[in-house]
Amino acid sequence: MGRPIVFFDIDGTLLNENKEILASTRIAIHELQQQGIYTAIATGRTPILFEEIRQSLGIDSYVAMNGQYVVFEGQVIYDNPIPQEELIKLQIEMQRNNHPYAHVSHDDFKSSVANHPYIRDSFGDTKIVYPEVDPTFHLRAPIYQAIVFCEEDERSHYIDRFPHFTFLPWHTYALDILPKGCSKAIGITNMLEHGNFELVDSYAFGDNNNDLEMLSLVGTGVAMGNALPETKAVADMITTSCNEDGIYHGLVKLGLIAPVLQKQEETSLSTQ
Repeated sequence: MGRPIVFFDIDGTLLNENKEILASTRIAIHELQQQGIYTAIATGRTPILFEEIRQSLGIDSYVAMNGQYVVFEGQVIYDNPIPQEELIKLQIEMQRNNHPYAHVSHDDFKSSVANHPYIRDSFGDTKIVYPEVDPTFHLRAPIYQAIVFCEEDERSHYIDRFPHFTFLPWHTYALDILPKGCSKAIGITNMLEHGNFELVDSYAFGDNNNDLEMLSLVGTGVAMGNALPETKAVADMITTSCNEDGIYHGLVKLGLIAPVLQKQEETSLSTQ
């Protein structure tokens, strides 16, 4: 057996519904690292929106923006920005439909309008500060992901007209737009190859529709108890929810860590 590596999604996985990291999650990840098991993040977020999270967990490697930007121990090993001409076509269509949008680079993200309720609600629910306004940001920076904000029944307008993009909804009003075929799985494949990890020794935890390829690819895919039905369907194992120590219980069930919380509780009781 080679060196195991475990990938963690952020929202609904590392973070609970209140966008907090549970104490059990911190303990579990620390236990993995103490045993020499490699830990990495695989998220739809841009790096600047999880910098504090990964630093607090001591994680230096990550797959960001649904596989578009991959960093291994501080070094960029893969990136796949959207061609500028495609972004311009998309921007024209979003403006024509009067839909607000955002563009995401590896170190910043900007919105097209100020204080729009769809943008405010989408980012507010994930506790992300409303992005600064710069509708031409994509003309000056590499963009890995666009986001259009519209009603659910308006999404098909973009899906039908731009078949060369992949569309991933993550909120009632928010729809991520990425190059066709991109996924966390592609980013993970690049990291496994770069770090000389074996696929059979790879694990991943996730909950949403952008985790489907990831959980299907790795040696063992784990769906959180709060995961979507389709995400649970492709997983090898289902753990408890992100509010119920899901990462800790999942890692214990996999045999990657010992039941340290139980030991701590027994020690506490014995000293009372």
